[in-house]
Amino acid sequence: MLQTPGHRRSEDCAETGRTPTPRSGFTLIEMIVVLAIIAVVALMILPNIIGRPDQARVTVAKTDLRTISAALKVYRLDNGDYPTTGQGLAALVDRPTTPPVANNWSEEGYLPEVPVDPWGAAYVYESPGRGRAFDLMSLGKDGKVGGDGLAADLVAER
Repeated sequence: MLQTPGHRRSEDCAETGRTPTPRSGFTLIEMIVVLAIIAVVALMILPNIIGRPDQARVTVAKTDLRTISAALKVYRLDNGDYPTTGQGLAALVDRPTTPPVANNWSEEGYLPEVPVDPWGAAYVYESPGRGRAFDLMSLGKDGKVGGDGLAADLVAER
């Protein structure tokens, strides 16, 4: 007779006076303890994650602004200047059809799609900007110029 690990043959049990007790899984008590531990950990962590969606959006917007600024700088290196305000950020996705012509526009584009901020609004782009080559910003949660806290405008740094 073939003996499997964890199981005793009935002859071995007769010698020791014990009955065979196969253990092939978790008991109900063990499973309840594990589920209770998971629930306690989830209750400690979940409020920290759920309670901060607006702060997460601000972080995403700041990251987007850095990415778009970098794409604009590469566009300028390829074409000699930034896209105009009229061409907008769409010039980073599709070759501009209005002057000035982008002679060395990258066939892969500079961004995969025209970006929108985490609140669903378009990023504000102007070129030339006020005292700079370009201005790039998100109007924040309220979608209006100015504001405080989560409603504050987020401006691309250069």
